[in-house]
Amino acid sequence: MQIAVTGATGFVGRHVAATLTGRGHRVRALVRRPEPARLLLGPAPELVPGDLADAATLAALVRSSDAVIHLVGIIVEGGPATFDAVHVEGTRRVLAAARAAGVRRFVHMSAVGARDEPGATRYHRTKRRAEDLVRDSGLSHAIFRPSLISGPENVPIRVIARLHRWSPVVPVFGDGRYAMQPVWIEDVALAFARAAEDPGLVGAYELGGPAVLTYEDFVLAIGRAAGAPRPLVHLPLATARAAARVFDLLGRAAPLTSDQLQMLVEGSATPASAIESVFGIRPLPFEAGLKSFLSPGRV
Repeated sequence: MQIAVTGATGFVGRHVAATLTGRGHRVRALVRRPEPARLLLGPAPELVPGDLADAATLAALVRSSDAVIHLVGIIVEGGPATFDAVHVEGTRRVLAAARAAGVRRFVHMSAVGARDEPGATRYHRTKRRAEDLVRDSGLSHAIFRPSLISGPENVPIRVIARLHRWSPVVPVFGDGRYAMQPVWIEDVALAFARAAEDPGLVGAYELGGPAVLTYEDFVLAIGRAAGAPRPLVHLPLATARAAARVFDLLGRAAPLTSDQLQMLVEGSATPASAIESVFGIRPLPFEAGLKSFLSPGRV
């Protein structure tokens, strides 16, 4: 198959591209800067320089493609890269290009908790609006809503591992009982590949690992994998929220935003995870994945 991929140089995208090429597919990737992208993606994918705002670039990306995998997303706004511009309008443009090119299959990255309702974060509201565009597109589609994705490039996991190694204590917001279901990056990449290959897989699918953890469990597991578990110190949630409101002013440089804190507290467990029941993937346990890249001395 000829498969077009947006967001191919991101954390998930580089694994999806590698999985697709490993399964014999021809990958065409949208990239901002070809030279760094080539170093990340290797020699196999065809690179199309540009971004989601350029209709001609998108037409070149999806030309003669059997499927499109749309992965572009942001977790912090900055300048013109707002949640609405990237998640909603970006998805609208990719869908328009796919329809114009006669692409039949569209696989879309969303998020657990995506909903357009009062009280939801702007991230979740725009993710849901993008989902609605995909559903209404007339294309055969699969939408993925993964829990936290674990892997070597996950920055928060690396930060927590370093805290375990270099700090006498590790902070946890509130009571730390927020539920999550970390899913291994290679399992997510394989699910995307199988969804692109099988037009019979239609609808929205949650993806989670084999176990539901609390945030406290998550932080402690990272410490064990790094070989230097530290005691946890619980910070009042009100204090964390006040700090996040200040950090919001920093834009992309913010270490924690109000939206991110709210999403953490809401939790991201996926009781209806389809990774094994639908996609036939036996998910890797969280700590097994951590040990593959967080051994002492490699943090």
